[in-house]
Amino acid sequence: MNIRPLHDRVIVRRTQEEKTTESGLIIPDSATEKPSKGEILAVGHGRINDNGDVIALDVKVGDQVLFGQYAGNEIKADSETLLVMREDDIVAVIE
Repeated sequence: MNIRPLHDRVIVRRTQEEKTTESGLIIPDSATEKPSKGEILAVGHGRINDNGDVIALDVKVGDQVLFGQYAGNEIKADSETLLVMREDDIVAVIE
């Protein structure tokens, strides 16, 4: 399934968090939080300002990003849970 987000929205796949600590303790699924890190899979064309001009997004496909724990809306695509969020929900790009 190909999904193309509109305007200033992006599609993000959450990255899996580590299930063990540095000391070797295994963390059960019920005790882990949703990861706030992910990879951008698709981006929209950009935000439209008041004059009708398109402002390009600062992120691109393949960027590793940080976002709020409850940012975006979850969707199911090809038996995978993805996030659709606005560029404003992204806090930082990991370089």
